[in-house]
Amino acid sequence: MNTRKLAALLLALSMVFALAACGGGSSTPAPAEDEAEGAAVFKIGGIGPTTGPAAVYGTAVKNGMQIAVDEINAAGGAFTFEYNFQDDEHDAEKSVNAYNQLKDWGMQLLVGTVTTNPCIAVGAETNADRMFELTPSASSQDVTAGKDNVFQLCFTDPNQGTTSARLIAEEGYGEKIAIIYNNADAYSTGITNAFKAEAEKHDNIEIVSETTFASDDNADFSAQLNDAKNNGADLVFMPIYYTPASLILKQADGMGYDPTFFGVDGMDGILTLDGFDTKLAEGLMLMTPFNPWSTDSKVTTFVEEYEGRFGEKPNQFAADGYDCVYAIYNLLQEAGATADMDMAELCELLIPAFTGGFSYDGLTGSNMQWSSNGEVSKDPVVCVIQNAEYVDM
Repeated sequence: MNTRKLAALLLALSMVFALAACGGGSSTPAPAEDEAEGAAVFKIGGIGPTTGPAAVYGTAVKNGMQIAVDEINAAGGAFTFEYNFQDDEHDAEKSVNAYNQLKDWGMQLLVGTVTTNPCIAVGAETNADRMFELTPSASSQDVTAGKDNVFQLCFTDPNQGTTSARLIAEEGYGEKIAIIYNNADAYSTGITNAFKAEAEKHDNIEIVSETTFASDDNADFSAQLNDAKNNGADLVFMPIYYTPASLILKQADGMGYDPTFFGVDGMDGILTLDGFDTKLAEGLMLMTPFNPWSTDSKVTTFVEEYEGRFGEKPNQFAADGYDCVYAIYNLLQEAGATADMDMAELCELLIPAFTGGFSYDGLTGSNMQWSSNGEVSKDPVVCVIQNAEYVDM
């Protein structure tokens, strides 16, 4: 190589290194073009518990999102997703840390968080940063209150509480009602308050026992169950997560107490809880927007793919995660979003599009639409567990 060519090569290399050094300090790099496919890439993040007592929820959302991302990327459309999911262990502080990690990665859109208290904490951060956020399953109204950028795919806590009380009264599922709830959890207290308000409107049901606990790690529910039993409760309403619910069912069985148990969407996942005897859930009623035993073709296709990948039936949280990705995918196209937009630009573009008549048909509901307060319009479904399967009621 002669001297002139060598000098030219060294100059070109120095320019490449200089450009790389200039771009290396950015905490939110713009998405690159996928040269191989010619498609723009949006960075979508997810946050939820994949370890700890609520891991069934977060793992399911993560898996459902992954299936949706893979389908979209394989379809060869106008753009693709780069996907990153972070574990928050159902802890608010760790959830904020996970959010900051995703921001450093360059996230433009957030699906999460999965559970309520972490979502409230992260929602304050996304609102300040102007990040578009769609939670698959955090259902408290506190999640969206005062935040125009945070939306829910699941139905809200008051909706669940009101519908539960109305159905119990109208269908005659029980007359004397006991409530066992977590008084330290916004999700549980929100549903409970709405349930009690609706129950007062019905003369044929009476709340005879109302007991609480303060942590999902609580291991002894004998006091709560004895209060329900001694007051003659024939139905126990449990607006709680599946981990404490599994212990309540086991301990009730051990003491020979056999009322009807009625739960909400946090109960979904109990059939796949490690070490849980599914016979204890026989007859358990629960709210869920998704029945994996449905014969709907869209559902059966998703269930087959999920079972093939992960070796178990998907719960509603998996379907929620899947629907979140597709709702955002459709919204990005309808709003005319481009992948060179940063998170704030996308947020300001997507909010009016999302609340201005956008609708989505998915696994967890048809013609889903969103209001400016973040709530989705769709109705909950009640199922009963029979032979370790959900049966629509």
